[in-house]
Amino acid sequence: QVQLVESGGGLVQPGGSLRLSCAASGIVFGVYNMGWYRQAPGKERELVAVYSSGTSTNYADSVKDRFTISRDNTKNTVYLQMNSLKPEDTAVYYCNAKLRPKDYWGQGTQVTVSS
Repeated sequence: QVQLVESGGGLVQPGGSLRLSCAASGIVFGVYNMGWYRQAPGKERELVAVYSSGTSTNYADSVKDRFTISRDNTKNTVYLQMNSLKPEDTAVYYCNAKLRPKDYWGQGTQVTVSS
């Protein structure tokens, strides 16, 4: 079966960095668009960044120039490097694999930015 397993979340001070990883299994990783979404308490889930099956990337305006999405197709893994973290980045971060109509989600990893 398909599994997306996130790791790398945690507690970090404002201005700090974290690197999230998402290891995928059960899919042909290279043909899927891979993305990171987040959901803060009381808010809807929102797109953070997406890396297409090609080479294109797209970011939410709120994270541009601070976050970087990358993927390693040899390891079936997508990453999210998060720098200059702000308290408003606090959320559960979810990995997503999409190849319409297929749409898979990880279980999420908590990121808390607080002093």
